[in-house]
Amino acid sequence: MAVEPMRIGIYGGTFDPVHLGHLILAETCREVCGLDEVWFMPAAVPPHKQGLQITPGKARVEMLKFALAGNSAFRISTLELERTGPSYTVETLTQVHQQLPEAQLHLLIGADTLDDFPNWRQPEGILELAQLVAVNRGRDPASLEIFSARLGAEAASRVRRVDMPGIDISATSLRQRAREGTSLRYLTPRPVQLYIEQQGLYRDER
Repeated sequence: MAVEPMRIGIYGGTFDPVHLGHLILAETCREVCGLDEVWFMPAAVPPHKQGLQITPGKARVEMLKFALAGNSAFRISTLELERTGPSYTVETLTQVHQQLPEAQLHLLIGADTLDDFPNWRQPEGILELAQLVAVNRGRDPASLEIFSARLGAEAASRVRRVDMPGIDISATSLRQRAREGTSLRYLTPRPVQLYIEQQGLYRDER
């Protein structure tokens, strides 16, 4: 009997800090897309955030460890943190494909980034390496019009749209709350909240 290839969701971001919105998105995609694993992949230097202050990778990985504990389908990949320079998705997917050539890769992104996707480095290469999973995070469903116009109908057929429960939480708002001393409880897992408080993360951000 043939063995089914592993289905892996690749979920990149700064996760600075990881919050419940990230976890709900990953779990929704795991269930809807039938993924065996979801890899949370913290970026070293996101191309669109070059020059901005980002919490050191070690601390972001620690927060992810706390957040993902107890879910055997969730794992952390430090592949991008181990590379130098900007964390380009096409390079990441290429590395994962080289490590696991038989795996089916699914790239998890917010549907609101679809319009900008054609501007990413080698978008056609990304679509050759992975199924694109565009998650509607409780907002109006994103249109594929710009995507199709730039990359073509065949590329658009590689996009799977998934709806998740609307939850208006962002890492930016959590950092602001931490800076102002406002509670983070119920916005991020309790161990992550305690780690942020104990380490004094985000207090000195400007």
